[in-house]
Amino acid sequence: MTEEVADEALRAIGIFDSGVGGLSVLASIRSQLPKEDLIYVADSAHAPYGDKSEAQLLERVEQICNYLDRNQVKAIVVACNTATAATVDRLRAQHAMPIVAIEPGIKPAVAASRNGRIGVMATRHMLASSRYQRLLEAFGGDAQIVSRACPGLVEEIEAGRPDSPKTGELLQQYLGPMLAEGIDTLVLGCTHYPLLRPQIAEICGPDVQLLDTGEPVARQLQARLEQSGLLRKEAGGQEQFVTSGAPEVFAAQVQLLFDRGLRPVREIQELD
Repeated sequence: MTEEVADEALRAIGIFDSGVGGLSVLASIRSQLPKEDLIYVADSAHAPYGDKSEAQLLERVEQICNYLDRNQVKAIVVACNTATAATVDRLRAQHAMPIVAIEPGIKPAVAASRNGRIGVMATRHMLASSRYQRLLEAFGGDAQIVSRACPGLVEEIEAGRPDSPKTGELLQQYLGPMLAEGIDTLVLGCTHYPLLRPQIAEICGPDVQLLDTGEPVARQLQARLEQSGLLRKEAGGQEQFVTSGAPEVFAAQVQLLFDRGLRPVREIQELD
């Protein structure tokens, strides 16, 4: 390994999401790559992403990636299904560094399902995207896939109300029809939804498998870093949380949802 690559391996990994949802991905990355330094950007002032146009998403993601570039990250993880659908091809064309993205786990769901009936919870933007249609065509096979947009859940999570009566009502509303279709596997196709895993599991019962893609993303990130000679060998493991919203609100969300205690959170005054 050259000295230049060795120095680059000590740089942090950038992770971003529209808000707190990507913390579920960060947890998997931290478990898989304990030596890596991580910078997590929560674009909380502009959440949710699911109701944004593609042009708006491109603008937000470009500003966030410019921020991460200024912080000299060695890789970027798009910890948001909606941002993946709208922007990841553009990001990969613009950046030479590894770009690892998240998308609904259709392939593992089809492999895991016993009866071929699969539910997918996601945002409207993801379900309407060409990327999602390609996933269905490539991996759906003969499975019966019931896709459901779930507006309102992200807003409740971002407001710090994962256990609110409204959250419970929304989950019943969205999951009821899928359960009536006889699904035995449910894809959590938004990084916010694993933060509701206990409530979802209670409604679905033990016969429905819940799948999210945080762990596969962490494994893919590790593989990409190894291929590029960028895997950190020295002890590190620092985390930096940054938000475009109110730092005190995000810090409380980190404590509530991620169970890591209050961490310093720096507000981003300007991203461009």
